[in-house]
Amino acid sequence: MKKAVNRKNEISPELINAVCQRLANNQQVRRTLPDRGRLHIDRQLPFLCVYRQPANFEDAGTARLVKGEASYLIAPGGSKYAKGVSALVREVTKTLSAQFGAFLIVEIWSAPEGGIANDPAVPHVLPTFTIHAPATGLAKSIETLEKRLRRVKVLKHGVRVTVQRDDKCFPPDFKPLLTKADAQEWNCSFIGVAVPPVYRQANSTAEFPLLARSLRQSMSLALRQTYYDFIRSRTTHRPAHYHELGRNAVVKAVWDVDRQLAEVGNQFDYLLQLTPVNSPSAWKQFARDRFERTPEFHYRPLQIDPAALKRELYKIPIERVEDPALQRLFRETQEELELKLTMLRDRDTPRFLYESLQLFGGVQDDLYQLAKELLARLSGPARREKGATLNAEEFARRCNKGFEFYRQQFAGFRAQTEVDDDINGLIVSRGKLLINSELSLPPSRVKALLAHEVGTHLLTYFNGRQQPFQQLYSGLAGYEELQEGLAVLSEYLVDGLSQNRMRQLAARVIAVRNLVDGASFVDTFRTLDREYAFAQRAAYNITMRVYRGGGLTKDAVYLRGLVAILKYVQNGGELEPLLVGKLAVEHIPTIKELQHRNVLSPVPVTPRYMQDDSAVERLSCLRGSTGTVLQLISNSTTKNAAARPTT
Repeated sequence: MKKAVNRKNEISPELINAVCQRLANNQQVRRTLPDRGRLHIDRQLPFLCVYRQPANFEDAGTARLVKGEASYLIAPGGSKYAKGVSALVREVTKTLSAQFGAFLIVEIWSAPEGGIANDPAVPHVLPTFTIHAPATGLAKSIETLEKRLRRVKVLKHGVRVTVQRDDKCFPPDFKPLLTKADAQEWNCSFIGVAVPPVYRQANSTAEFPLLARSLRQSMSLALRQTYYDFIRSRTTHRPAHYHELGRNAVVKAVWDVDRQLAEVGNQFDYLLQLTPVNSPSAWKQFARDRFERTPEFHYRPLQIDPAALKRELYKIPIERVEDPALQRLFRETQEELELKLTMLRDRDTPRFLYESLQLFGGVQDDLYQLAKELLARLSGPARREKGATLNAEEFARRCNKGFEFYRQQFAGFRAQTEVDDDINGLIVSRGKLLINSELSLPPSRVKALLAHEVGTHLLTYFNGRQQPFQQLYSGLAGYEELQEGLAVLSEYLVDGLSQNRMRQLAARVIAVRNLVDGASFVDTFRTLDREYAFAQRAAYNITMRVYRGGGLTKDAVYLRGLVAILKYVQNGGELEPLLVGKLAVEHIPTIKELQHRNVLSPVPVTPRYMQDDSAVERLSCLRGSTGTVLQLISNSTTKNAAARPTT
């Protein structure tokens, strides 16, 4: 086969032939064209999104509107390129129409500004999208596009959408991409969309990057649903979901950004750096001081320079990622890493609390009232179990035995345990379960902790490692709430969500609220000790976790996450998408989209409780119920593990 030749200032026949040969073989096409042009076709698809760059003015920002599509052409607009562009579109249409029986070309251009798109001097005129459609036909596709575009928001304001059945589905200064005869021969349809250039200043090339990003995401969704309606009604292709028409192929820029973000994130262990190394000795001193003086906590020295890492972080060229969904995930991760680095820099200072509130939020009144109601219903000191307890080494052996179950499913489940004096309680860090050497557990808590730490935290870590993006095992932005909510739900499913555990989760919410309201360490300790009858060591541990570093509000996410995951399950949500890695509730639609697009791999490991009949029945009973977290209490203590929560 002859090597494709791309002569300067020319879209050559050799290039066109090479493109069509790859398409005929269902191979990805990605070609640079003259004058900043580009052709990207992910695979055989019965559509092409086109933008032609004007030759007579700088149309800033418009080309990026099509770059997130699985099949797009950014064409040079000069007259000297017109013949080559038409030839390229004609041959691509011919090749792909032969595969599907029909083809759709959607052409995008910026509407004449006229001051009304984004000029503050004309504030009452909404930006207008104009859909140019054939005189007849495509009724469902046009309706879908119009409906979806009407949902676009520009700075919280709506937009106008008009439809013109004028057959002028191409920009005013250009000719049609195909002749009528060619379009009829290959059953090709056209839609044109004139987009109000709200993504730049009026009569200027200065862009509004954040507004442009939001518009790209909205338009990409609208276009994908339009392709779907056209394909289902006009072609032989039968995608099960419109997300399947998104990009499958991941280009080098995505891998580079993902790797660089992971390299920054892997240079520090956030929770370990915020865990006091002297918690046991601080407790003894606190007791000697008759619980009247705030203990002094010591932390591991930082092994990184937060300012230097921030420089690395913001050198990462996330703007080069064309896929809107992936770009959004990466930007969120970048912003969260920056905030965590700031918190490490400000550890043990008054600024730390305000940064923690940015990252984890505080305690809203409804959550606070729920915590108080739980503690009122479960009043009284914790019930101590009689009999022997498990020490740290014995619990580690139970965990290692549990690891074998998961290794039988997936050999890559390489979890380890490590017993350490410097750990407070249990911490999962990068595939390891770190256990405090003084740990003492009643046997009844072992099954619940295995479900929580191993069946959730370690499982999602190793599942995330099997995905193409490292962010799914290190954690997408804001993942903690869903992760901890899922982990606590797993305790319920294995009938291990005890009253003592619920008291602990509620007390953490009370402690966070006290912290935010200005209460001192001693005040919060006394509230838990005297008002809610917690044992003094338990009250200390809860207070220490919340006040460490200067005030860490993370512990409110356990109960808040349980409320969120319960509502998700009751509304019919499936657990499987949540096991793909560490993600937040708001990422679930994106994860499902990436699964539809075959960007993500199947989940290799599922929790042990999902193979337990009683746990599966418990989960089934939650679906469609209207019970609250309060009803989980009595349900967890009944002998019937499958009892339906009170509705």
